[in-house]
Amino acid sequence: MSRKVTLLKQFGFTCTTFLLACTVSLASPVIAVPTQPQTPIITPGAPNIDAQGFILMDADSGKILAQKNADTRMAPASLTKLMTMYVASTALKNGTIHIDDKARISEKAWKTGGSRMFVKVNDEVPVRDLLQGIVVASGNDSSVAMAEYIAGTEDAFVSLMNSEAHIIGMNGTHFEDSNGLPNPDHYSTPHDLALLAQAIIKDFPEEYKLYSEKWISFNNIRQPNRNRLLWRFPYADGLKTGHTDAAGYCLVGSALKNGTRLISVVMGAPSDEARTEDSIQLLTYGFRFFETHKLYDANASLAHVRVWKGQDKETTLGLAKTMYVTMPAGQYKNIKANMQINQPLKAPLVKGQSYGTLNIMLNNQVLASEPLIALKDNDKGGLWRRMTDSLNLSFNKMFSKSTEKANNG
Repeated sequence: MSRKVTLLKQFGFTCTTFLLACTVSLASPVIAVPTQPQTPIITPGAPNIDAQGFILMDADSGKILAQKNADTRMAPASLTKLMTMYVASTALKNGTIHIDDKARISEKAWKTGGSRMFVKVNDEVPVRDLLQGIVVASGNDSSVAMAEYIAGTEDAFVSLMNSEAHIIGMNGTHFEDSNGLPNPDHYSTPHDLALLAQAIIKDFPEEYKLYSEKWISFNNIRQPNRNRLLWRFPYADGLKTGHTDAAGYCLVGSALKNGTRLISVVMGAPSDEARTEDSIQLLTYGFRFFETHKLYDANASLAHVRVWKGQDKETTLGLAKTMYVTMPAGQYKNIKANMQINQPLKAPLVKGQSYGTLNIMLNNQVLASEPLIALKDNDKGGLWRRMTDSLNLSFNKMFSKSTEKANNG
């Protein structure tokens, strides 16, 4: 038995609950109720990209705005180095290595072919410089040097890469080396690489500054960043290019405009020029026709709900993570929030467990959903509380049935 109630109407917030046993307290943002008929939403299709696969994703909400073969396995080439950087950044954060440490360059690292930072055998190179070499110069030599410094061998480092990929949710990815040289067992997907870029941006904001650097100078050799987005698209600040004959031309890009951050992944483009222009088209499309807003903070109290037979008569519900919602441009004023709470709630309730759902609605369609979790434990109450609540709950159920019968009669 449930009854739908509109609460805090100025926010457009509704709550589905048992016998009105729910109150809602929202801080920001204010989600307005439309006062005029809504204009139909017209969003054009995504650009026609001549690449093996691509994806366009909002970095905060994870909303996919455009895609083609996004979950198809492909050769990632030097996009692999994004995971090399993720593992290195994790080691820095954990204190396993330090930014001013010096790594000795092995013969294996020095001899690695392809793009290079131009390190020399037995030189001791600061971790700071190796990180720049991996990102800006796309150095295969610096990638191997970093792998060996962190894990002892590149093989051991690759095991860390695959473990991190699993944690991030890169289910279509497997790495065989730290740099992306061709190997049939070395693959990823556009979607997985977008998830990796999202993790880098979220987890390591300080290291992310590296991805916008346009030049590197090392051993008297000056090299440009191969990511042409940094020169051609004013909002771009990352991330990484890749190219082999097997992979074609690849680019993971990201850009920030008016508080909205987008991630683009293009794989298997026919040329350097194509991967850059394809990325610009995707990012332009995303910024023009979509916008993202932060709605609610993690662990903020969104509802106070009646709990039966508990130590506390009420439990607060909220979200486990901050909620961002991506929507068609200009539609923020038209969204509504709707709570569906499992009722009746009986103790014990466990902190972090889901007891309902928060839906964000646009034109009567669900735009985004998140579980409503208990923000604290609520154990079973004493004998007297359990007895009186059992009687009250039985009475309320009977009253609800009588009311429903009268309404339907």
